Amino acid sequence: MTAKFELFKDAAGKFRFHLKAANGEIIAASQRYTAKAAAQTGIASIKDNAASAPTEDLT
Repeated sequence: MTAKFELFKDAAGKFRFHLKAANGEIIAASQRYTAKAAAQTGIASIKDNAASAPTEDLT
């Protein structure tokens, strides 16, 4: 299995997504979205931007 996004409705009826690692562990969780299309746009943004995003160490 490879990493995957899971799109779902939460208990309040809002759309959310998780990014799960190959082992099934959740490695990222989204905010709540009122529209499914907005959640899908959030997923697309991560796919487009995450690989080139710098790490800012705030420790």
